Amino acid sequence: MLAVTILGNNSAIPAFDRHPTSQIVTLNDQLFLVDCGEGTQMQIARYRIRRSRINHIFISHLHGDHYFGLIGLITSMGLLGRDQDLHLYAPALLRPIIEMQLKVADTTLPFKLHFYALEAGLLVSNHKFEVSCFKVYHRIDCWGFVFKEIRAPRKINPEKAVLLDIPVAFYDELRQGKDFITPEGNEILNEEVTFPNVPGKSYAYSADTLYHESLALHVKGVDLLYHEATYLKDLSERAAKRFHSTTLQAATTALNAGVQKLILGHFSSKYESLTQFEREAKEIFGNTEVALEGVTYKA
Repeated sequence: MLAVTILGNNSAIPAFDRHPTSQIVTLNDQLFLVDCGEGTQMQIARYRIRRSRINHIFISHLHGDHYFGLIGLITSMGLLGRDQDLHLYAPALLRPIIEMQLKVADTTLPFKLHFYALEAGLLVSNHKFEVSCFKVYHRIDCWGFVFKEIRAPRKINPEKAVLLDIPVAFYDELRQGKDFITPEGNEILNEEVTFPNVPGKSYAYSADTLYHESLALHVKGVDLLYHEATYLKDLSERAAKRFHSTTLQAATTALNAGVQKLILGHFSSKYESLTQFEREAKEIFGNTEVALEGVTYKA
């Protein structure tokens, strides 16, 4: 299961009861925090998300609306007795900032904080998931992320496997497509006891960015795409000047990438109503929704 819960959907400053950017990506039994704007830990509490389940945090860039809530969250984790390691993936300059904040406060965390400087490509992977990042086009170094669910290529038919007396210890190899050889030397073909598995789900987070055709290549074919749409279409010149995107530009990227669903976010505080954002994007890409705080979107 892959889903995204929006904690903050606004840009720059809080406005109209909307908060700066932050979201929780749920991938099977894992919770990932993506960006951590001001007020994130209040939103985590509001939506009853367990801090202790967050082991990986991804920060797209070092504009304040994407990380000013981070030091508060990290120190709160320490005060609440966290002892498991925390993994932080972010631009390299974030490390000295966090270390300085901890030092001047004379704070020693009761857990290990691991820093990983963002570079294009694979960031973390195991047999259940992988996370990679790609460069986007903003005023400072800025990154997007792709989360992918890893599923074995085959799914076991348990009744047939039991009937043919295949040991449970061999099931993982069955899931990988291997045939089974009985103690007598007889071959049981994999397709006799397995089904093709459905592909894993995928989610892409495109952080603050100027529209660029190449972005579609990085998010090609994902099930769910979150793309910033700071402005409506009539402010395309302002968007370009400030290295942001409009509704139509986000929708164009979704269309060119062949994604299944588009979520718009990072709204300018000049807009009180978000109705027009969805309406404009749907002119180009029909399966579009605006990111609403507290709502979970499934891939």
